[in-house]
Amino acid sequence: MIKPQYTPLQTAALVFLRLVIGWHFLYEGLAKLFNPNWTSAPYLADAKWIFRSFFESILANPTLLKTVDFLNIWGLIAVGCSLLLGCLAPLATFFGIILLCVYYVVNPALPGVKSSIPAEGSYLIINKNLVELSAMVVLLFFPTSRIIGLDRFIFWKRIRSD
Repeated sequence: MIKPQYTPLQTAALVFLRLVIGWHFLYEGLAKLFNPNWTSAPYLADAKWIFRSFFESILANPTLLKTVDFLNIWGLIAVGCSLLLGCLAPLATFFGIILLCVYYVVNPALPGVKSSIPAEGSYLIINKNLVELSAMVVLLFFPTSRIIGLDRFIFWKRIRSD
């Protein structure tokens, strides 16, 4: 494995991006965790695109809905903590991308797909989920956690031998 050679500014920018996204994921997860009334039900009920029947089947099963809520909350928290600490960050980035893909599929910014959930702006194809997903793809290909993060210590033998 070739050790990446980033300039200090490139490293700082990529680490900053990882930290900002990590904070956003962690905050979203904690906000949901500490809100006793939070559920993904309204978001899933708004699904109008592909997999609509799948999301409706989740809504129809209270146990499945609670499981999805649990996985969503703890997935956000786990991804956020991992990115902030730089611990198993590439794996967390991959799962964060999957979460964001699901959010986009449920509520895409596509012409003809109207959402009843208020948007923070006017979107056409690209929305905040797709922007954050794109930034996470960058992080996936420029893993900084082995430079600045706990992964540096977890994988130190492997990095040293490369």
